[in-house]
Amino acid sequence: MNVPISPRPTDPAWLATAVRTALAQAMSLALPVECAGCDLPDVALCPRCRAALAPVARSQRLGSGLAVWSGLPFEGVAARVIRALKEEGRTSLARPLADALRIAALAGADGAGDAAFVPVPTSRAALRRRGFRVVELVARRAGLPVTRILTTRRGTADQRSLGRSARRHNVDGSLRARPADALQVVIIDDVVTTGATLEEAARALKAVGAVVLGAATIAATPRLGKPSGERRVAASETHR
Repeated sequence: MNVPISPRPTDPAWLATAVRTALAQAMSLALPVECAGCDLPDVALCPRCRAALAPVARSQRLGSGLAVWSGLPFEGVAARVIRALKEEGRTSLARPLADALRIAALAGADGAGDAAFVPVPTSRAALRRRGFRVVELVARRAGLPVTRILTTRRGTADQRSLGRSARRHNVDGSLRARPADALQVVIIDDVVTTGATLEEAARALKAVGAVVLGAATIAATPRLGKPSGERRVAASETHR
């Protein structure tokens, strides 16, 4: 089995990302702050909004059969906090979102202790704009080891304004993976909308021999449909 090696601190690309992340964190500390969930002044996330991020792992099954677990619905406080992290660079919000990704990832692994958590790759444009990889930052805060074996084969259009079929066409064939024969993986991403990107990631991983156990995201948009399963996880269990 070819087990991929995660980036090391001596890797120039890893170092560049670490520097960008540190700068983004420093800027977020220097700027005036208000609650990302309700705009209450002088606090990054107020107790009420923090409580609204208490996760419950819920699953959806996509058309391809891929099971996707998510810790939060992408609405209300959760949606505002995720947008503040992604679009405003408020990296301190990665920690309060970490439990949602962690319980979803554990549910996706379904007891496989050696499962690799493989992030959907961030586009170069998004990395330049933000200075960090969203799901990898949250995964680190969650204590999830990340195995970066997916890469982009070609560029894609911004998915936000596209419908379900257009999203699928947009990402079709856009990802590739390094050899991962018999490696058990859980794909991780920040938000699932139609599931097109996750299905493309699963296709690319299966093509190189990986065993895709499922996928996990911080949140799922309501348009994805009614959850097909639910798993409540105690707070103590999220810090194993």
